[in-house]
Amino acid sequence: MANLFEAAGLEREAPRPLADRLRPTTLDEVIGQDHLLGPDGALGRLVAAGSLGSLIFWGPPGTGKTTVGRLLADATSLAFEPISAIFTGVADLKKVFEAARGRRAMGQGTLLFVDEIHRFNKAQQDSFLPVMEDGTVTLVGATTENPSFELNAALLSRARVLVFRSLEPEAIERLLARAEAIEGRPLPLDAEARAVLIRMADGDGRASLTLAEELWRAARPGEIFDANRVQDVVQRRAPIYDKSADGHYNLISALHKSVRGSDPDAALYWFARMLDAGEDPLYLARRLIRMASEDIGLADPQALVVAIAARDAFEQLGTPEGELALAECVVHLATAPKSNAVYVAYKQARAAAREHGSLLPPRHILNAPTKLMKAEGYGAGYAYDHDVPDAFSGQDYFPETMGRRTFYDPPDRGFERELRKRIDYWAKLRADRS
Repeated sequence: MANLFEAAGLEREAPRPLADRLRPTTLDEVIGQDHLLGPDGALGRLVAAGSLGSLIFWGPPGTGKTTVGRLLADATSLAFEPISAIFTGVADLKKVFEAARGRRAMGQGTLLFVDEIHRFNKAQQDSFLPVMEDGTVTLVGATTENPSFELNAALLSRARVLVFRSLEPEAIERLLARAEAIEGRPLPLDAEARAVLIRMADGDGRASLTLAEELWRAARPGEIFDANRVQDVVQRRAPIYDKSADGHYNLISALHKSVRGSDPDAALYWFARMLDAGEDPLYLARRLIRMASEDIGLADPQALVVAIAARDAFEQLGTPEGELALAECVVHLATAPKSNAVYVAYKQARAAAREHGSLLPPRHILNAPTKLMKAEGYGAGYAYDHDVPDAFSGQDYFPETMGRRTFYDPPDRGFERELRKRIDYWAKLRADRS
């Protein structure tokens, strides 16, 4: 019945979303992925050679992964077989593989396009290996997740990963211009509102067209929306951000490195981005505490105090008032002198502890609560530091067979400049009294 409708042209008359109507029909029409599809791009070279290997397309939504997969099949005369990992089980895969084998027997290759391929479990991913190896299918998998973490090593070793990029504002503008040409009317926006719409798309071409369609529907004849009205009409599309995926780790990495790099403005921006995307403020508070101890340490002993106080303030006030305390902490940490000397010293001490095993402390600092222990020399020769000049005995506290080690080497900045002076002074006393 569906074929009769198609033959009669009824399907062409049915309503179609703008994004579907603007779907490219050739690879040359794809916008925003010139690094892959240009003459020197990876896909451009493969198409020119007329031969494809198995591929993994990795990139955010709305960047053309499915469209490019379909057009690659057309360009290389392969049958296009699209499936989604969300709706496909092992039994379905077997049917797809059998159909591909049938085509192969007739001299027709198959491009098997697997959307959301990362959603397949290990066994399902392994099922692709034999048909990839014998050429039954050319696999093109699409994923928004990092393939290094989500796909089996065996599958990755047989496929080339190609990265699709978020669309730049210029590419979104070209899409909107094409939409206006198809619709035969301009978007009902002033210049500022148009720029706002492009920012709202967040690099997602499909989203930009969906937003444009909403604005055309909402506009009365002759009405032009300004920037504020646009946000009211479309209710602002939420930023792309998955708290368990790459977006989360990318942004927290950006925040941490901005703090470490002493850039309070960039740090505040990434902090605001994460809050805007719905991140748990207490997660951010915990990360700020970590930054205070790992990247600032004793260069500013108050940094850890401020970070803990900011967390406590947020727990008392909640959102949104408590977020200001966290923002204050972000600025304090970003502008504090930086030192990882304690962090480095701790790792070295841990390594030494593992290397040398269960060495006893030197006997002069062992307690001797019994006569037997005293007879064994426990506590003999211990100098009580408060009873000696400068309250510093200079005794050795390392295991005797290990010898003295230096782990903590404070830099000459922040409060650690003072600690450097103390350590150097004690080293001189120790040398004088040895």
